[in-house]
Amino acid sequence: MSQLELNQVANVKKGRIPANYIEKVYAGWLGKVIGVRHGGNVEGWSYERLERAYGEITGYLHEFKNFAADDDTNGPMFFLRALEDFTHTSEITAEQMGLTLLNYAPDGHGFFWWGGYGKSTEHTAYLNLKNGIMAPRSGSIEQNGHGVAEQIGGQIFIDVWGLIAPGKPTLAAEYAEKIASVTHDGNGKYGGMFIAACIAQAFVEKDIEKIIETCLSVIPAESEYTRMTKDVVRFYKENPDNWRDCFKFVQANYGYDRYPGVCHIIPNSAVIVLSLLYGEGDFSKSINICNMCGWDTDCNVANVGTIIGVRNGIEGIDESWRKPINDFLCCSSVIGSLNIVDLPWCASYISKLGYLIADEEAPAEWAEILEGKAARFHFEYPGSTHAFRLDYDSDINVHVTGTIQNTEDYSATGKRSLKVIFDSIQGGDAYRVFHKTYYKPEDFNDSRYDPSFSPIVYPGQSIEAKVRVPENLGIGVKARLYMKDGNKGTYHYGNEETMKLDQFCTLSYTIPALQDVHIEEVGVEFVPIADRYYTGSLIAYLDSFHFSGTPDYKINFKNERMERWTPLHLEVSQITYLRGIWSLEDGELSGSYHGEPAECYTGDREWRNYQFTAEVKPKLGEHHNIQFRVQGGIRSYAVGLAPNHEVVLYKNENGYRSLASSSYLWDEQQSYQLMVEAKENHFVVYVNGDKVIEYTDQDHPYLFGQVGFSNFNGSHTHYTGFSVKGL
Repeated sequence: MSQLELNQVANVKKGRIPANYIEKVYAGWLGKVIGVRHGGNVEGWSYERLERAYGEITGYLHEFKNFAADDDTNGPMFFLRALEDFTHTSEITAEQMGLTLLNYAPDGHGFFWWGGYGKSTEHTAYLNLKNGIMAPRSGSIEQNGHGVAEQIGGQIFIDVWGLIAPGKPTLAAEYAEKIASVTHDGNGKYGGMFIAACIAQAFVEKDIEKIIETCLSVIPAESEYTRMTKDVVRFYKENPDNWRDCFKFVQANYGYDRYPGVCHIIPNSAVIVLSLLYGEGDFSKSINICNMCGWDTDCNVANVGTIIGVRNGIEGIDESWRKPINDFLCCSSVIGSLNIVDLPWCASYISKLGYLIADEEAPAEWAEILEGKAARFHFEYPGSTHAFRLDYDSDINVHVTGTIQNTEDYSATGKRSLKVIFDSIQGGDAYRVFHKTYYKPEDFNDSRYDPSFSPIVYPGQSIEAKVRVPENLGIGVKARLYMKDGNKGTYHYGNEETMKLDQFCTLSYTIPALQDVHIEEVGVEFVPIADRYYTGSLIAYLDSFHFSGTPDYKINFKNERMERWTPLHLEVSQITYLRGIWSLEDGELSGSYHGEPAECYTGDREWRNYQFTAEVKPKLGEHHNIQFRVQGGIRSYAVGLAPNHEVVLYKNENGYRSLASSSYLWDEQQSYQLMVEAKENHFVVYVNGDKVIEYTDQDHPYLFGQVGFSNFNGSHTHYTGFSVKGL
């Protein structure tokens, strides 16, 4: 080890987080996402089938416009929110983690495989939880049997629990045991504990055999998982030169034919151990071997990618793996504004929890980023792009090549910025660097795990960027911020600035209040001032990009659309749903369900104080609501028309209860304007302009969240439109 590495190990032994912790978290999570993408389209293939099709795997097997959502990344990022929603300490319980699953997973679609009770482990556990069988019983062998409880999911969702406990495998396993027990038990749980421990240990140990040996201590010595791991290690020591011989050993002794269920953990864990050993610490070699072995490829390769990503750091991951990812992660939770994220954001979210658990302060250069006080897109992670993209408009038929790269050439804050290069430019054409703030079905190759989205930027909010063009560019450049309305395909612009060469310029733009738009991208547009004979390139630096502020917009549902992913996956634009039939009928949003609350949501989860107004048409039944401060499927408020000619304010705490009510004469087939003003913990409700309820929630109030629509007890409701305005 180098002296730096020895110092880091010494710090961890003293209980301190390693100095390079944050960048290693980024590398580990990047390795996870790379692994999922690498194995995604060959999941379930056998080794023989892979060898016939691809020979020796050396890189990505498929190209994607954007890689859609996956259970392997949904689970980690949303289950980790238990530490934010309840407690980050080891006092957190398996029951609280189970409630987290209920809160963020849509009911019966997206997020993970809904294969049926007794077949899909996660589906089985979800139904247990929803019906009052709390964790850890929800995932236990006693409740579900070995064949369900010992499937692979106990370790595929587990990576973040190692990332929050650098150098502390026992602590990682403690957290992992609780979250794995929500859905799994026995070897299914032990696998989660072992993988989390390996990730934690990889922060301070490079020797793969030592990582494995150390981390076996966190699971029972007599378990099948331990026996399998020791057997694979023993075979490796006796036959260190050919991983295929080891895989034959695994097939013969730990193959699928020996275990019950759809996708047992033991065969796949054997492949992980094999790949770690024979990969010899090389990222590419390790994940390629793992993918060649087949079986549950995306899960296995992803776990290997996290461990080796942490072990090697960013510099150990070749650019060929990183570039197609472009820092973008698509998710499919019930909260649409959380389904569009970038990997630096994920790394910061994870790292902040790591420092919180360790009761340590982050390094000064990272403190504002982790606390959310810096620009949302800051480019401080080595090689990061925050999923920014390039586009251009030209009046003539030219082919322009554009590239983006993270650089230390210039920065206004921190050390890094995003370098943007367009070649073969023309004076007066428009060249854009942007971030997508909404995605449509055509942005993906498939409907993997049924993603759906709400925009992450809205009318009424402000965007700001720091940009620079170099002194030696040789031409003038104008720049302005913009947003693109995906409904009409039109652009809206901020003020144009003539760039002063070789110095950073701050651009700002407050998006005006607008109706019937959805913002699908925001960015910077550059216009070069050059004559027709200019043959050079346009170079610019984006130091930071940020959006903030309160929304101010209106939507008429007649101007929205059904987004068709597949014949079975149809979504109302800008909306995600928990359960029920949600569609557009006669230009109105229509919602119904047979019993439990039908719910759908839109907007941003971080909205705090706002006025939410909607036009509500009761079609059938006695419960017709709007939702506000929605934080997930079991955390929100609702207010609506109720039986006995009442208006009722409800609070959802894994079940709705009435907070306040008022008499109001209403009838089916009529239209009513429901409005709620939510300011801190104080709510005022109006119907057709009449104040009917005023209430202050002093019992753990929800202080932020989305807006939405719902009904209860088999009702059917239409909504003609809505508006949201910040207070």
